[in-house]
Amino acid sequence: MDQTISSRYEYWKTSAVFDDATRAEVAALEGNEEEISDRFYRELEFGTGGLRGVIGAGTNRMNRYTVGKATQGLANYIRKMGGEKKGVAIAYDSRHMSVEFSDCAARVLAANGIRAYRFESLRPTPELSFAVRELGCIAGINITASHNPPEYNGYKVYWEDGGQIVAPHDRSIIAEVNAIADYADVRSMEAAEAKERGLYVTVGEEIDRLYLDALKKNVLHPEAIREMASSLKIVYTPLHGTGNLPVRRLLAELGFEHVTVVPEQELPDGDFPTVSYPNPEDPRAFDLALALARETDADLVLATDPDADRLGVYAKDSATGAWMPFTGNMSGILIGEYELSERRALGLLPDNGALVTTIVSSNMAKALAKEYGVSLIETLTGFKYIGEQILRFEKDRSHEFLFGFEESYGCLVGTHARDKDAVVAVMALCEAAAFYKKQGLTLWDQMLRIYGKYGYYAEGQFSRTFKGAEGAETMRSMMDTLRADPPASLGGYAVEEFRDYSAGLGRNCLTGEEYALTLPKSNVLYFALEGNAWVCVRPSGTEPKIKYYAGVCEDSIADARERLGKLLDAFRG
Repeated sequence: MDQTISSRYEYWKTSAVFDDATRAEVAALEGNEEEISDRFYRELEFGTGGLRGVIGAGTNRMNRYTVGKATQGLANYIRKMGGEKKGVAIAYDSRHMSVEFSDCAARVLAANGIRAYRFESLRPTPELSFAVRELGCIAGINITASHNPPEYNGYKVYWEDGGQIVAPHDRSIIAEVNAIADYADVRSMEAAEAKERGLYVTVGEEIDRLYLDALKKNVLHPEAIREMASSLKIVYTPLHGTGNLPVRRLLAELGFEHVTVVPEQELPDGDFPTVSYPNPEDPRAFDLALALARETDADLVLATDPDADRLGVYAKDSATGAWMPFTGNMSGILIGEYELSERRALGLLPDNGALVTTIVSSNMAKALAKEYGVSLIETLTGFKYIGEQILRFEKDRSHEFLFGFEESYGCLVGTHARDKDAVVAVMALCEAAAFYKKQGLTLWDQMLRIYGKYGYYAEGQFSRTFKGAEGAETMRSMMDTLRADPPASLGGYAVEEFRDYSAGLGRNCLTGEEYALTLPKSNVLYFALEGNAWVCVRPSGTEPKIKYYAGVCEDSIADARERLGKLLDAFRG
């Protein structure tokens, strides 16, 4: 066994820094070199968004010691920035150990003289983003692993603008976390003492009320909701997560009368017992919801992921009566079309409006922006970069944020939050469903109209998983090989441009001309293909995977799907 791994293992097995249960869990690994290696071959990486990993004892696991170390590093940075008087908001989801990890973070902050505002019970990620700004905090912590499997948990850090940390704060916080050489250097305080000293404050309903009121300000056609609320039928599932109470409360306050929740998936449960993968991107997550939709003859079927920042959608096809699935690109474009078209109709479309999306999202966004005369701004993958644009707009007044979306089932209407918000997305889609139902259309019917207007765009992705130290090296090698020898064609499409975002350079493959890229450097490779098609490859920032994205635009849905399949198969091969 590697000496570093062995010494880390012995330290966790014997040091009084760790409690009895942790030392016992580590001691029970004796003789299992593969498991010991996986748990101790590295420190769980505090990346640009925070931590994410399997729950358990060890340096490469999510536990209260790695959470404590991350929080101590954050506290050190906050104190260096002079922000300790502002406090930190803390939220958590329904996953195993979320309650304990959020309490651990609050007590570490308190021991460093920083007030923690911790929610009384689980809350959606976007409400944490909202709370950071509403409470005037310097930062926020959210304990969540989003849509990962049950054995995972995570730790996401937000800055005072309500967005996930970006440069320069991300690198500086990472440096502070990495500078902590010994877990014994992590300070902590008993919760009772922290509360008595006013350093551990519980928040709840007062923030809930302000958050929901902020969402409702984005409604464009309340009259359509009032007229159709008694006839529109909605099935909703929170997939055992945080969305249940805020989504139902919001829809009830807006007046929707027929909202049926999937009973088997209503209550929080970190085991996610009814799904193999608690992700609305996975069609299997909709099995129970679609069965209920058939019983109730629902117009619309909605699912939010465990931390309620992603939304999956099915809507009825008037022609066939079948419930049709929407990708994240499709639901994003549908909401974007509704928001922009109705803002224009109501005279609410500003001259400097902006639609913000990512480089791996649908190219239909470009057609949408052109139609409504708004600026299209593309960012790197990750909604934190969309949130960063909102902050930029506030500072330089260059644009007014209208809508943002990414392909991974996340979008934002309004600026109440700086992260994707499935609660406001539910509201926007239900409002749009009411508006179009008044015209005799379902949301699927409207999606077909959008395709007819802009062209038949199709997008897809797949990923390959590489676990452990060997897997990390394999991913690096694969990216380096593709970077050094990019293909001239993919899936029958010629490569017209190649962009290497890690080098900050793009190349016109037809002329050989190179040019500088304006987005921040990142380990991303992008291939712009002929005919408005494209492919993008990047390692995941939260999982041991390489992700492959692709998009095409053709004259029919059938052609688009066929060409997309060939394009993805070219990379699978």
